[in-house]
Amino acid sequence: MSKYTTGEIAKLCGVTVRTVQYYDTRNILVPSQLSEGGRRLYSEEDLKRMKVICFLRELDLSINTISQLLSEEHPEQIIDLLLEQQGQTLREEIGQRQQKLEKLEHLRREVRTAPHFSVESIGDIAYAMENKKKMRKLHAVLLITGIPIGILQWGSIILWIATGIWWPFVLYALVAVPYGVWMSRYYFKRVVYICPECHEVFKPALKEAFWANHTPTLRKLTCPHCGRKGFCVETYGGVEA
Repeated sequence: MSKYTTGEIAKLCGVTVRTVQYYDTRNILVPSQLSEGGRRLYSEEDLKRMKVICFLRELDLSINTISQLLSEEHPEQIIDLLLEQQGQTLREEIGQRQQKLEKLEHLRREVRTAPHFSVESIGDIAYAMENKKKMRKLHAVLLITGIPIGILQWGSIILWIATGIWWPFVLYALVAVPYGVWMSRYYFKRVVYICPECHEVFKPALKEAFWANHTPTLRKLTCPHCGRKGFCVETYGGVEA
């Protein structure tokens, strides 16, 4: 049967000699034999055990946990539970890193496209990104509540053209106007704007915001703090008292 020295088993498992020696001191990989000169000698079973230890360490299981596992007579259930817990931890870490990656990519896009980017602009981007999920929910409310209105609009128009029956369109208008007023108030109470010049966060008058030229993320407004008139970044800002 093959015997391996500390250096050989370390090389076969891709670890350092000191690591193998450390596992010996922790009693999780005790050599099966000592040479006449006192050198550690490991068997094939020791090599298999070492590979298991290395595999579990790659999964970030602690030395204490591995020691407890290897001392169990029937460790399969415990291993299954520990691996599930470790998997959940890794999934959470992946999610956190994915969020960081999205923030980095968003910042890179802003740096490349902003005509007058400054250090203060990073604060504006961070503020907007913190409220990104809330803005998505707000837009979802607009979409969901607007679908029935859109169906009523096009259905009444088609019916008018096809049959000459016009009263459903009048019904649509009676519903659409109050809905538009309510939705505008609902929306603009929940958004604020960031001035790219002075970096102040402000809430414009409803009339100005309603009629202003805009994109999905920008609206052309006059900043009440510095007086600049131009596109400002739209983000979630809660509801006014």
